[in-house]
Amino acid sequence: MELLQLHYFLKVAKLEHMTQAAQELRIAQPALSKTIARLEEDLGVPLFDRQGRKIRLNSFGKAYLKKVEKALMLLEEGRREVEDLAEMERGRVSLATTTHKCFSDVIGTFISLHPDIKLQITQASEREKVQQLRNGDIDFCITFPPIEQTGIEGLSFLTEKILLAVPHTHRFVNRSNIDLREVANDPFICIKQGNPFREMTDEFCQKAGFTPNIICEVDEHSAVSYFIRMGIGIAFMPETLIEKIETSFHLVHIDNPICQRTYQIAWLEGRYMSVAERKFREFFVQSFTELRK
Repeated sequence: MELLQLHYFLKVAKLEHMTQAAQELRIAQPALSKTIARLEEDLGVPLFDRQGRKIRLNSFGKAYLKKVEKALMLLEEGRREVEDLAEMERGRVSLATTTHKCFSDVIGTFISLHPDIKLQITQASEREKVQQLRNGDIDFCITFPPIEQTGIEGLSFLTEKILLAVPHTHRFVNRSNIDLREVANDPFICIKQGNPFREMTDEFCQKAGFTPNIICEVDEHSAVSYFIRMGIGIAFMPETLIEKIETSFHLVHIDNPICQRTYQIAWLEGRYMSVAERKFREFFVQSFTELRK
């Protein structure tokens, strides 16, 4: 059994399509088929059910896939640890996050202070971030709400208030604080369903004893602010986004219920963490600790 066989098996198992796997691996399909066949011969069991050109992982294949994923991840961690100890690389950090000005500012400062550390930054949904962590595709993710799953560790670093944004023509334009129940009958502009922010704000309204009258759903907070300025309705707005968005509307603090959210930086439990990764995590968390002072 060779390491290359395991890498090839992993690709075929993920795609369940021999031709597509061969294309992504940049090898000839017959060569890939022979490699998988030799692996099955070594194991003494078939790993796939074959129906013409279609292949599907069988029970043997599914069980073996779990072990192969763990084995390859451990080998990759071993390589990184040896390189780290030998100082063969200056450092790399991969991060999945969301578009957020205060995050970008901190990350930009880190890059300026540590030009020898290369950052790879991607955007992903909360569900995708968890899967990327488990697959070893990323080192960290910035997530809201905090991940509470076995095998994932994290540190909460930022809790921000969620404010209510109203047009300058609104009856509460001279108010600084309200009880959320006071806007139970107002038209709301909301982020689309399925977004964690929307789930959170729906819960705020539920705690206040009403279901929001939603007249418009959008993808981005920038679109929310546009419709508020037009006077179409009111909306929940994260405190740390206010500087990023033109505040041509009035912001009201919500006294009841408590409206806030907490961000977390998360990583895979028990995974080897390089010097570069430890530097990044410590800098990131410390930066927000300083902001709160």
